[in-house]
Amino acid sequence: MSAFTQVIRDEAELRDVLGYAGQAAQDKVITEIDDICRAFIAKSPFVLLGSADANGNMDVSPKGDPPGFVQVMDSRTLLIPDRPGNRRGDTLSNILQNPHVGLLFLVPGRRDSLRVNGTAQIVRDDAVRQRFTVQGKQPLFVIAVTVKEAFFHCTKCVVRSGLWSAEAEPDALVSLGAAIIRHAKLDISLEEADAMLVEDEQTGLY
Repeated sequence: MSAFTQVIRDEAELRDVLGYAGQAAQDKVITEIDDICRAFIAKSPFVLLGSADANGNMDVSPKGDPPGFVQVMDSRTLLIPDRPGNRRGDTLSNILQNPHVGLLFLVPGRRDSLRVNGTAQIVRDDAVRQRFTVQGKQPLFVIAVTVKEAFFHCTKCVVRSGLWSAEAEPDALVSLGAAIIRHAKLDISLEEADAMLVEDEQTGLY
């Protein structure tokens, strides 16, 4: 049972309301990383990586490093270092069950974004990991994505959101430390949680 009375149930219903993409929107999808995509990726310090497990349970993981941290190995292969995190390994586990992934590259100040879809492998080759050495440390894994399609997304969502507005208003959100204490039911003080996060940022980036 749904709490809603007007729910789209099939593709025909969807298209009756939505219509169809114009020819340019259909034809803009390419099957490799060309020089335009390569230049965009070289300027991108942040990518969102979407994956799903064998049962279709979804996950989106943010990946960030200095611009160009995602390397274009060749026109059909992208390399993404897996930097230290919380060791949940959600993306890595998903890739083992279902290799299909989606990437969304952002460049600060740019209104467009680059979408890449493909399949992924978890790589441990020494020569590949060495390519991503920072502060004398290599990532434990590199995610190698075989590109199936790539295309640029229109600017409207970024324009509507004001994502790159020069003046960000202060928010009233609780700190990350406070959120973790509540969600993980930790018996520590806010000061301890915030200090733990600061130390992790200072010592655990690579």
